[in-house]
Amino acid sequence: MRLTLHTDYALRTLIYMGLHANRRVSIHEIADAYDISENHLVKVIHRLSRLGLIDARRGRGGGLVLAHAPEDIRIGDVVRKTEDDMRLVSCESAHTEGTSCILSDMCKLRGALAQALDAFMKILDATTLADLLPDHERHMLLARLPGPLASGDTVQRA
Repeated sequence: MRLTLHTDYALRTLIYMGLHANRRVSIHEIADAYDISENHLVKVIHRLSRLGLIDARRGRGGGLVLAHAPEDIRIGDVVRKTEDDMRLVSCESAHTEGTSCILSDMCKLRGALAQALDAFMKILDATTLADLLPDHERHMLLARLPGPLASGDTVQRA
């Protein structure tokens, strides 16, 4: 599956904002950092704001900030909300009903692709924005949490 530029820019924007969670950032700053069009980024920002993922304010003291903690933003949710079409092949479309494919009665491709998409989304559903930030920023996020991890202790994995 190939994500659209819109989704790619949305994810990059959220990552940039996660890296700079201690302050408001500007559209110009993000566009400059990634060398992308400000005009296209405005559309992405508008959508992220409508989805409640970021808080966008205009004017003096304005800018962009995450509306939720990075550990509360699931990448699978972002992808579902920013991708308009998750079909992997054109024959999955409701628009193609009535068109005949010579393989439709015996085709197993759609089922295999549906399983692949489910596996792809399952991984993204288990991934948060915090998981995509460098370890230093993740450590700073953990420092805000109560309990043993906040004191710098580590969890031993089996």
